[in-house]
Amino acid sequence: MNSEEMIRLCKEHTMYSWAATDAVAPLPIERAEGVYMYTPEGEKILDFNSQLMCVNVGHGHPKIREAIKAQVDKLTYVYPGTATEVRARLGKLLAEITPGDLNTFFFTLGGAEANENAIKAARLYTGRHKILSRYRSYHGATNACMQLTGDPRRWMNEPGMPGVVRVMDPRPYDYSFGDTDEEKTRNNLKYLEEVIMYEGPQNIAAMFIEAVTGTNGIMPPPAGYLKGLRELLTKHGILLVCDEVMAGFGRTGKMFSFEHGDIVPDIVTMAKGLTSSYIPLGAMAVSDPIAKHFRTNTFWGGLTYNAHAVSMATAIAAIEVLQEENLIENAVNMGKIMRAEMDRLVAKHPSAREGRQIGLFGIMDVQKNSKGELLAPYNGTHPAMGKLAKHFRDSGMFTFVKWSSFMCNPPLCINEEQLREGFAIIDRGLDITDEVFEG
Repeated sequence: MNSEEMIRLCKEHTMYSWAATDAVAPLPIERAEGVYMYTPEGEKILDFNSQLMCVNVGHGHPKIREAIKAQVDKLTYVYPGTATEVRARLGKLLAEITPGDLNTFFFTLGGAEANENAIKAARLYTGRHKILSRYRSYHGATNACMQLTGDPRRWMNEPGMPGVVRVMDPRPYDYSFGDTDEEKTRNNLKYLEEVIMYEGPQNIAAMFIEAVTGTNGIMPPPAGYLKGLRELLTKHGILLVCDEVMAGFGRTGKMFSFEHGDIVPDIVTMAKGLTSSYIPLGAMAVSDPIAKHFRTNTFWGGLTYNAHAVSMATAIAAIEVLQEENLIENAVNMGKIMRAEMDRLVAKHPSAREGRQIGLFGIMDVQKNSKGELLAPYNGTHPAMGKLAKHFRDSGMFTFVKWSSFMCNPPLCINEEQLREGFAIIDRGLDITDEVFEG
């Protein structure tokens, strides 16, 4: 198909996420390789967001493609109650690469399902009902996970699962718990413990966090926060669940983003980079005490596609590529270049407010004046941001523009030349937002 026919038929017969179909302008893609995608007419597009921050090893890697083909030829699907070689191999591999005593895994088809089952596991294990989560968060679009999620996509999905208590992040939207990392950590944890007191710690099963906040701002936690949070929750018998769906598998320069805080959670959820999204797969990792509990107590969760053989083989290959090609180390090295490019653009463009990154997990904010006010309101937009998004598309770069920000999350295989290619496009685009800067 050509692009026009592809778009027409997709809009005529399919629905799109988070959108009214008539308002969608789909990007027609025929193939992808490395850090680039290609339209049916051969236009080359730099993937500066790894799609949904998920194609970590890059597009079309031959080792992963061959692993999928080989597994299809051997065994595609058996019901979840079976034992298979590929399931055994992936469980062992994940136990080796996941820190601490997180040695047991429940497989799903994505991150939302992993979080749904983490809610079940936490409640069943503790006998408690309430769940803490943060406002600047996204945990998935299923019923329970939408209630964990703090961003505005939750609003039209309410009411949902009861029992969720949402709290402020160490860095709220337009004010701060303090100027220094020490102040932010101390004040947020003091506030959090007061919330726990009000809700009754004996009622709270777990707290879900993204160790590095993802789609709601790419926000690494202040120094000391993760350790302090771990200690506070343990003090009250509350489980810590780290959602590593977006930040895991090398994105931040470590296998899992919680490792930057030198902690081990009780439960970890993962997906996206687990297979680099070549085939759907998610997983919930549980600590040894929780795993021991479910050896003699039923885990009341199940999925038709639990431990799907083709997904298992894909994950093994994706993890091996991540390790063999030193892509986590590349995320660290290219992250330094991203940091320098962001700093250069902030110094050059008055509308560039801030760039945040850790590894190759990055975002830039756009401001409307020297007071630092963001160009668009919360959950809103601005014509200049629309023009900026069009500039990115017209210049052959794919990324997400949201409210007053745009994402910088390329595949971990990106090299310096390709990374600078993306920031050169951004540099030209910020001229557009500079025009509406109010001084």
